[in-house]
Amino acid sequence: MEHVIRRSRVIGLMALDGTTATSLGRVEEVWVDSQGKVSYFTSNQGYTPLEQVSVIGPDALLTYANVLATPGIPLSSLYKRAVRLGGQPVGWIEDFLFDWETGDIAAYVVGGSIAEPWGGRAVLFPEDVETIDLEAVVIKEDAPQRLKSESEGLKGFLSEKSQQVRQLVQRMGERLKSLVTPQDPPEVVRVKIQQLRDELAGAGRADHHALSEAAEFLQQGWERWQQRLSRAAERMQAAWKAAWQELTRKE
Repeated sequence: MEHVIRRSRVIGLMALDGTTATSLGRVEEVWVDSQGKVSYFTSNQGYTPLEQVSVIGPDALLTYANVLATPGIPLSSLYKRAVRLGGQPVGWIEDFLFDWETGDIAAYVVGGSIAEPWGGRAVLFPEDVETIDLEAVVIKEDAPQRLKSESEGLKGFLSEKSQQVRQLVQRMGERLKSLVTPQDPPEVVRVKIQQLRDELAGAGRADHHALSEAAEFLQQGWERWQQRLSRAAERMQAAWKAAWQELTRKE
């Protein structure tokens, strides 16, 4: 879940062409397609496909290239979209978390009457969504029974952890790229993560509690991490191919 981020934290970020450092303006909105999957973001320069995003950091969103597009599919915003249960409005989407590599929604933060038992904001998970249309997110009849508070429902997401833990996960993750292969079995990956943790602990450059939390996060997500190594390469190739096609089309 290292690529999951809140919509509210993306809005306002400076978007930059990572190859030239050219500004694309600030992110104005994150757009979803008819299936409720994040597909584009917009800045004052126009629409940029999500697959062009190379990284989203705390201060900026970087793209593989400056590729602006005219979406060929209907797009809409999930923000403030109604939440319905049994045909009746029970709230709205206050925020949502999405994977910026795949576009998949990871969790919804809902407000309104349905969230009142949790202080006015609660977490709804995608498996409790029945359908998504242009007017509303329709949830399953028994979905309210599985709502959680923000602190409880989002505690497994890296984006919700402390800045120090996030930085340690990123730092250890960069090292893992050269240490882990998609073929490594779980026990090998766990040993390598443990070795990284002990190395950093021995250097005395990190809080031990934060370091343990970062290592635990990586341990629990070793399979996702291996998939990420393969997916990152595929994503970069696809992005460069799209950029080249756009460049040759303009010429």
